[in-house]
Amino acid sequence: MTVKKMCLVSLLMMAWSVQAAEPLVVAPVEYREMAQTYTGEGLVEATRQSTVSAQIGGRVKEINFDVGDRVNKGQVILRIDEREAEQALAGSQAQVMQAQANAQNAKAGYERSKQLFAQKFISQAALDKAQADYKVAMAQAAASAAGVGQASLARGYTAVIAPYAGVVAARMVELGEMVMPGKPLMTGFDPSEMRVVVSVPQYKLAEIGAKPEAKVEVSSLNRWIKAAYSTVQPIADARTHSTQIRVYLPANEAGVYPGMFVRVHFVVGKASKLVVPASAVLHRSEVVAVYVVDEKGVVKLRQIRVGGLVAEGVIEVLSGLKVGEKVAVDPVKAGMLPKKQKQ
Repeated sequence: MTVKKMCLVSLLMMAWSVQAAEPLVVAPVEYREMAQTYTGEGLVEATRQSTVSAQIGGRVKEINFDVGDRVNKGQVILRIDEREAEQALAGSQAQVMQAQANAQNAKAGYERSKQLFAQKFISQAALDKAQADYKVAMAQAAASAAGVGQASLARGYTAVIAPYAGVVAARMVELGEMVMPGKPLMTGFDPSEMRVVVSVPQYKLAEIGAKPEAKVEVSSLNRWIKAAYSTVQPIADARTHSTQIRVYLPANEAGVYPGMFVRVHFVVGKASKLVVPASAVLHRSEVVAVYVVDEKGVVKLRQIRVGGLVAEGVIEVLSGLKVGEKVAVDPVKAGMLPKKQKQ
């Protein structure tokens, strides 16, 4: 054996000796008054999620963000080729100049007609025609000006702007692709505002109440989140006889994103339950057990039956343990004890 390997073995033995020498942390089996809950399953969704679409036809010439990127409000997420829109704007501006010139000419003709009518050189019909020509010319000038505004607005649509700060969830176009008005471009959501939608049977609504108190269990993150507030939707599904409840999470909850599967625990009352720390429970295939530590410090593995998590880090015991007994909080460490300390 090389010197390096001998040193490594020595360090491992020292670490095991130190770990074995440390006292085993235990927790009592006790009754606690816990919230009695009804558990429903749901999916996380963003409170604000939207898809931006093209408002003008053209070729995509620039894509500034991709899926997963964070975008600030007002940033340009992509651009559509603006040359066609600029040509349309230039044409509209030329039409405005022409219409204004026609309006000035019609105005001058109307003024001359009024003078000639006063001198009785033309008839009333000729004056009326000059006045009508002037009004038509003014209307055409106004229509041309409106056309310039519309063309200018269309030119602005070539830059697609983020309506709010968020994260890009999906991109539906590629660089160089031709798009038409109404074509979906990108989907984004605001990660600071999340909620969970749960379908609850109608017969449970009376217990849950109009303003439900709830906790969200995110098992993938091993985390419990207290809901900011919940709302019961005023409509039922006639097919499933259930009603949706929207459970809103606190703002800027890290690690939570749309589509995640979670469990929501609605408080429906109080009950005294026999509990132990969830970390003390050992799962081996179909066997659920804990290490029970007696008064002499002897550790014994005992199979138990458990219910569900009743709070963060606490699990209900249905059978196998009695009040006052003590269990090892770290079952792995308890299992590493010397045989003389175990039965």
